[in-house]
Amino acid sequence: MWVKAWNESQGELLLARVRRCTSFLCRLRGLTFRRTLDHDEGLLLIANRESRTDATIHMFFVFFPIAVVWLDQNGRVVDAKLARPFRPFYTPRAPARDVLEGPPGLLKQVQIGDQLRFGG
Repeated sequence: MWVKAWNESQGELLLARVRRCTSFLCRLRGLTFRRTLDHDEGLLLIANRESRTDATIHMFFVFFPIAVVWLDQNGRVVDAKLARPFRPFYTPRAPARDVLEGPPGLLKQVQIGDQLRFGG
């Protein structure tokens, strides 16, 4: 199921197609083995609790750079970084529950403290 990602703080649409990942296997796979990601596409990894450890991502077998945006349980941005292919891990600077992965240009559209919303 696809949803849209909105930056409520900036009043703009971030991504038109975001796939929600709630299962452990879906979160583990993430964008692994994908060759591309469309400019309006993303993946939202949803966890059960806020944690720096549980929100850590890996880039093994991800063949392109991505924007990684970490969100707290209320959808507020707590960190954002450019993740490069085949790097062992990226950890947020503050506890996060959800992780939004998208095209690198996404980093120009969000700032720490912004409120994001996902839906139709």
